[in-house]
Order: sequence, then structure tokens, then C-alpha cells
Amino acid sequence: MRRLYFFLPQFAVVLLAALTGLPAQSQPQLPSDIREKIDKLVTETLARTATPSASLVVVKEGQIAYLKAYGNARLDPQTAAKSEMRYCLGSLSKPFTAEAMLLLQEQGKLSLDDKVSRFLPDLSRANEVTIRQVLSQSSGYQEYWTVEYLPQKVLQPTTPRKILDEAAHRPLNFDPGMKWEISDTNYVIAGMIVEKASGMPLYRFLREKVFAPLSMESAIDIDSEKLGPDDAAGYMRYVLGPPRLAPREGPGWLFGGEELAMTAQDIGKWDISLINHELLKPSSYRQFETAALLSNGLATGYALGNGITRKAERRTLYGVGDVSGFSAANTIFPDDRIAIAVFANMDAGAPVEITNGIIPLLFPKKSEPDPDAPQKLEQARKIFNSLQHGTLDRSLFTEDANIYFNEQALQDFASSLNHLGSPQEFVPTDYSVANGLIFRDYRIKFANQTFVAHTIEVQKGKIEQYIIDQE
Repeated sequence: MRRLYFFLPQFAVVLLAALTGLPAQSQPQLPSDIREKIDKLVTETLARTATPSASLVVVKEGQIAYLKAYGNARLDPQTAAKSEMRYCLGSLSKPFTAEAMLLLQEQGKLSLDDKVSRFLPDLSRANEVTIRQVLSQSSGYQEYWTVEYLPQKVLQPTTPRKILDEAAHRPLNFDPGMKWEISDTNYVIAGMIVEKASGMPLYRFLREKVFAPLSMESAIDIDSEKLGPDDAAGYMRYVLGPPRLAPREGPGWLFGGEELAMTAQDIGKWDISLINHELLKPSSYRQFETAALLSNGLATGYALGNGITRKAERRTLYGVGDVSGFSAANTIFPDDRIAIAVFANMDAGAPVEITNGIIPLLFPKKSEPDPDAPQKLEQARKIFNSLQHGTLDRSLFTEDANIYFNEQALQDFASSLNHLGSPQEFVPTDYSVANGLIFRDYRIKFANQTFVAHTIEVQKGKIEQYIIDQE
């Protein structure tokens, strides 16, 4: 279970594109300071997580604004990662299958409100489950692959039909529409319905109706075709051990929801198509971008193959994916015409961590200047140092804050922080004023750990809160 130049002559632009891996057309380049911060973020994250490589794309103003690969796509022989290399998408394949369904609905070949029994009548309670519930993970069908590694059977070939014969004939986990629960069985069902409704293999339908119109030339079906020597190799780790070549799933196991691989540039092209509403009708995109509701009216936070949430105070479509040896994350801010996609050749969480680090660079918080910044920074440092030693200058704090810092609290602060020594970095990160209170945040960085101090000061100068969290 897997869980974005100055004017140059035309020939020079082409040469620059060849050297950087960027397409030759004009692009809204990210400012140099943001590019440098992204490079530093990715390099440090790869080193800390022992992830061999990452490939990312940033879309800005509805165009590719940054495209870069980092690290080694292959460790033996050591091969530098390049943007033109393909990585496996894992569950980022699901929105493509959902888009195929919406295209078929527009063609009149099915409705998302059809019962599954119209195409697969033998499945459990197929006359009760709708295609929409399958796509929105609220069908109740049981997961066919429950562990986060490759059991022996998954190394052997299978077929979608065999998967459904085993998993989709069992009793449902819940009545259709009553709960939301990730199950890859849903997208095996969805893939088979696309094939039955379209009269062609799922990947062929995607290639002709999605990839070709968007010039996504790198996309392949890894369920039937292996990545080549010019693509990234997938790696895994046992706990904190070194990266090892990851085993590959047998043919058939990734059908429907996890079967695609492509370059970061091509996922960027697809993100742009969503931002611009290029392939589907507006009514279809509304369905694609709207969280499904359960029978009791609760929103699931999941639409059709993609999550719906709020990041940086903005409407966000997102997805994450893992298959053996690879992980991926794709985050789209449609109203801002921005997207971030990150691929990695390690089946762990580096893409999500990198994405979360890039978001505040693209959407920096606008805060007013702190008129007392230097003295308040020095005060915050002294308080942190005293907490490392289990003491406190109580004259600085309000009555409630002094009650919070009882003897047990001081002991726990000291035992948690004293062994870390002096911080490598202690810097202010946020300042705001609201409701008569002054809010300040500080980043406190050590060699292997980073904390954030959240402080609140009342207008009379007393500190109402000084809380420390891990970053």
C-alpha cells in the first residue's frame, strides 16, 4: 500500500535550454534568491534522509518557472540525476485515471453516478456502489495490498482481474458512502471500467487523450514496461541503513492507480493543464476539484484521485505517491497559477518535506517590521538558555505564564534541551500584532534538530507565552 534571461539570440536560448534542462520558450524565472534557497533546501533534505536524488518542477503564472534535478539517479555506477529522467509516480497516477473517467463521461460513455454493476456486475454490492464513490475512496472495497513492503506474491505477475477476484469479492468494509478510506482496489476497479467503457487499454486511452494533447512525451506505463538505464533507479533503506536497490513489483500490481512514470517537466505540463482547464469542460473540472461528501454530509477532503486542502491560506489540490523505490508529491494552487512537484528515488517522505519547504518561499508571510526586534531577540535567547538549565526570570512573565512554568515543566525543559548545548542559529521568523497582543516566532537550530519558539507578549511588556516545538 503506497502510500520555475536576459535577451539572447535564438541559438543562445536553445543552447541555454540544453544545458539547464529547461524548455527553450520564455519562462517566468524564479528570483535568484528563491532558486538558491530551493537548491539549499533540497540538497540538505537529500543528505539528511539519505535519498539519492530528487527531480522537481515549479510552475508559476501558469508556466514552468524552475526545473532541476539533484543528487544521483543511480548509485552504481554513480550517475547524476537529470531533469529528463523519469521517476515513478505511485498514487499520483490516480488523478490521471480519474481524468480518463471524466473524459468518458463527457463523451456520454458513462456517468460517475452509474453503479459499478454496469461494467463489473460480479463485484461485491456492485449494484450499490457508484463510480464516483470508487474514485473518491468512499466505496468500502477492501485494500488488496495492506503492507508497506513487497510480499512475495507482489513480486510475481498478476492481472487486474485476479486482484479483483481476491479483493473485490469480499464483504465491504462499510456501507457505500458512509466512510472515507484509502483502498487501491478502487483504482483497479476504475482502470477496468475505463477499459470497458472506452474499448481500449487504460494506458493507451491516457496516451491518446491526455499525454499526446499535452505533449507529455516521457510518460510510460511501468506496470508493463520497466524504466530504462537513462532513468532513475529506485532505492530503499532498512531503518537508517544505506540505500539499497529496491525490488520491483511484478506486472499487473500497479494497474489503475500507480502505474505511471514520467519526468518532472511532464507532470508540470499536466499541472498547467489543470490550472488552465485545457482538457476538460468547466463542469468536469469542478467535479475534479471538489471534495466528495459522505452520506451524512461530511466532506472527505478528497475529490477524484486528489486531496483538497488549504495550504498557505490558499485552496490546494495535492497528491502523494509511493511505490517500491520511489516517492512523489504534487501540490497545485489553482487560484494562484502555481504548482510544485517533487520526485525522489527513495520510498520515503523527502518529496513532501521538500514541498513543504518550498511553499513558504513562494508565499512568504507579509509581516510588519518589529520595532523592538534586537532587544526582544536577545531576551528570547536568554530565556531559552535559562530553560535549558531549568531556571526562569519570573519577573518577565504574566501570572498565567508563571503558573505554566511550574517546577515539573522546568525540569522537563532542562532534560529536553540542556544536552543540545548552544544553538547554531537563533533567528526571528515571524512578527504580528493582533487583539492587543504581540506574537513573535524564533527558529532555534542545532546540529541535528531544529525548534521553534512561539511567544506572546501583552502590551505592558510581560510575556504571556513562551512555547517551544520541534520544527
